[in-house]
Formats: sequence, C-alpha cells, structure tokens
Amino acid sequence: MLDLGTSFLASVERDPNALALVDGELRLTYAQWLPRIGALAARLRDSGLKPGDHVLTLLQNRWENATLHWACQFAGLIVTPLNWRAKGDEIDYAIEDAEARLIVYEAVSAPNVAEAKRAAALPRLVAGAAEDGALSLNEGLDTAIGEPMSTASAEDWSLMLYTSGTTSRPKGVPRRHRAERAGAVAHVAQNLYRHGERTLGVMPLYHTMGVRSLLASSLIGGTFVCLPRFDVAAALTAIETHGVTNLYLVPTLYHDIVHHPAFSAERVRSVRKLGFAGASMTDGLMKKLTEAFAPELFVNHYGSSEVYTFTIDQDAPRKPGSAGRAGINQMVRVVKLGERDAARRAAPREEGEIAVLLKGDESFEGYWKRPEADEKAIRDGWYFTGDTGFLDEEGDLFVTGRTDDMIITGGENVSPVEIESCLSLHPAVDEVAVVGLPDERWGKVVTAFVKRKAAVSEAELDEHCKRSGLANFRRPRSYVFVDAIPKSPVGKLLRRLLVAGEYEAESGTPKRAAS
Repeated sequence: MLDLGTSFLASVERDPNALALVDGELRLTYAQWLPRIGALAARLRDSGLKPGDHVLTLLQNRWENATLHWACQFAGLIVTPLNWRAKGDEIDYAIEDAEARLIVYEAVSAPNVAEAKRAAALPRLVAGAAEDGALSLNEGLDTAIGEPMSTASAEDWSLMLYTSGTTSRPKGVPRRHRAERAGAVAHVAQNLYRHGERTLGVMPLYHTMGVRSLLASSLIGGTFVCLPRFDVAAALTAIETHGVTNLYLVPTLYHDIVHHPAFSAERVRSVRKLGFAGASMTDGLMKKLTEAFAPELFVNHYGSSEVYTFTIDQDAPRKPGSAGRAGINQMVRVVKLGERDAARRAAPREEGEIAVLLKGDESFEGYWKRPEADEKAIRDGWYFTGDTGFLDEEGDLFVTGRTDDMIITGGENVSPVEIESCLSLHPAVDEVAVVGLPDERWGKVVTAFVKRKAAVSEAELDEHCKRSGLANFRRPRSYVFVDAIPKSPVGKLLRRLLVAGEYEAESGTPKRAAS
C-alpha cells in the first residue's frame, strides 16, 4: 500500500495539467500545487517537527488547509484537525491530549486560540498575514525546493480526528496512511467516480467526509472546489461556475440547498451523482432530491470516523431507509441488544446493535489513550458502533438510531428514525426530530419536534401517522412546533438538546419545559 505522499506524487505524474484545486479566484493544477505542498512540508520539517508529531489545526476549507493536509502526509506528521469554532478549553484539551507540537489557525479562530492557555506555549502558524506572534502559513510557499519526496510509510499515522464527545470527553481516532488511502479508494469505487470528477469541498476537513472527498479527488485526477463554510448561495454559485459533478453531503445540507429560493434544477445540471452520510435521510427529502437532481447515482454511505465504510447502498431511493450492504472492505452484523459477542446475531427484522469487522482495510485500531473506550467498543476483533438497526429478509441494513437514542415507552423499544421518516412525508412538515421525554407512567413518551412549512395541527399529523400504518405505540403522543431543529456544525441532529429543553419554540407557541 502506498503512503499518501507517494500516492499524491503518482497523481501528479498521471495528471500534471489537470485542475486539482479551486478556491475563489485561485486555480492550481496538480503540477502547480505540488511545489507549494513540498515547500510547506520542508518548512515543517525544518521547524523541528519530527515524524509522528501532531499538528493541531483550526481552519475552514480553504486552499491553505488542503495544502497543509497534504504537506503533513509528505512530512510524516499527524494532522489533528478541530472544528474552527472550537473554544479555548476545547483547544487546550486537544493540545494536552494529542501532545500537539504546532497549532495552525486563521483569523476567524484567532480569538479562541488566544483564550487557550496552552496555545501560547506552542509555535503557531496563521493562514494569511502574520499576527500576534504567529508566523504566516503562506510564507515561502512559492519557494522552489526541487521535487518533494515523502518521508512517511503506509504504516505511519496520517490523521487523528476527534469524535463529537456528546456524552464524554472527545476521543481521538488515529488512522494510518494505509487506512486513509484504502478509505479513499473505496470511496472512488463505491461512488463510481470517473476520471476528472469535480467535487464540492464543503464538508469540513475536520470531518471524515471532508477528508475522504479531498483524498479521493486526488486518486482520479479530480478537482476539489473549496467552500470555506456552508452557505447555500455560495454553494450553488460554485456548483454552477465550476461544473461540479458530484456532491457528498449530510442530509441537512441537501435539505437547505433544495429549499433555498435560489435553487433550480438548471443551476445544478452538472451534478450527476449524489452521496450522503452522517445521518439517516428522511423519505420526504430523498423524494425531493430525486425529483430535483434526477441523479445517475444516489448513494447512501454509512460509516464513521473509526471505520470509514460500514455499508453502501448505490440506489438509495429504491428502498428508502436502507443503508444497503457491507462495503467492499467490510463485514457487518446486527448483534442482539446487550450482547458482547458478535456471534450472537439478531434475527431478520430484530433490532440490535450494529457491529463491524476491524480486520477491514479502512479500520482504526483503537482510540488515542482511551483504553476504557476501547474496552467498551472493541470486542474480539469487532467494533461495536453504538448504532441500532436491523437486517431485512434480503440482507439490507436499516439503521434505526443510537443505542442511547432508543425510546423505551411502556416496555416497548421505539426507534425515532422510523417516526421521523413517516412525518417527513407530510407536505406541511419541513423538518422533524423525535425523542423520548421522561414520563411518570410510560417511562418515556414519544415526542415529535416539528418545523412547519405550512399550517398543520397535532391532530392532522397524528392522523397522517395512522394512515401511514405506523404502529399505535410508535405514534407520537406529543408534538412541539419549533423554529429550528438543533444540529451540530456538520448538520447532525442533536437530540440531547431537545431532551434538555434547549431549542427555540415556534413564535407564539409555548415552549415545553424539560422534565
């Protein structure tokens, strides 16, 4: 297996004049980009950084971020990206946990970096002009140093992403060059990417989806079109201007695109392939996207930072809700709830915990300095994902939620995802999220939080659920109308905030107090 630096060199030799990177007015071919990557890799080495050191980053999807990612691969350094919005205490935690040797950021992140006590003791680079003791990342990138060579091997660490840490401290997920490249090769194969595809680079490079788009693009002589942060108008302009051919987004971003006033099928006619991951997509949104894009390929990719691909469905609209079958580097099982043995499989249609084989080429090997997390998630060579789901009679996987999201009401297990998909098909429902709120009699009461796009009552929504065939015990017993559904920066639904009462009730609607 090639290391990533050598892999990029091979891409340059194959397609030296192909357009590799776009950021605003900046356009670089592979041959033009390589010297900048090489110059930055040399600068990082010359600064005293050694192979295996962590480089902590707080950057949006700008060309400097993509360049730094590749430079670290050449230099054998571990890219350790944080959300560019990370607060001072989060930065301090990552610096200590990763034992970071350099921090790289940009102006928008500078105030939070200044709040981080440990950051002051580290060398700092800032994208753009030097400021407040930080040297400019851009300095010397036009300096010719000869053809760069990779000093890393396929067995070296490439990247360490941090999990979201919704219930505990964020966990570092270190991944080797070979696992990163295997994930990129699988991404190309499973999404049927052709030579020269153009990808909208909007999923952040602190997220596995963003990294995969960057690496996969290089393997096919493709173009990575940077979009620093998600903005629908800017996304539509980038798609239209640069002829973007594929999109790989979380469902929330697709929702925002197709519901934006500036959206039209004509503006996105170059897009022939849609892929989504990060969360389940409701039936209603899938139907809307199919009508709006008429894509050649519509892929549901189910995976994680730890193991890039679990399952793939290359024809998502054929069986809405299905995550498909195991990816080309994987084996998947649904294990009976509460079991620690992957051999204790659930029956078809029986809900259980999803486990995946750690022998797969795309897999991580364990969390960074977190043996207790390894003990919980890794059992006899299988990674227990914490996700719940079931296999149907044809062997297709359906993901029903997180083990922590499961609603136990009156002794029955209820998955929020099925209810959300049902309600999403009502024409008056814009977005919906379902949680269980504490109830003295039932334990948890199924509650639907609904963002409306037209007038609709609780009674009408309940009648819709009845007509849809939703089992009686699964029907929401309470509805809350909200102005927005709380989500993470990458568009993941944050059910815990709804349970905690941290949401904005629809104007004129009383807010339900958290129990």
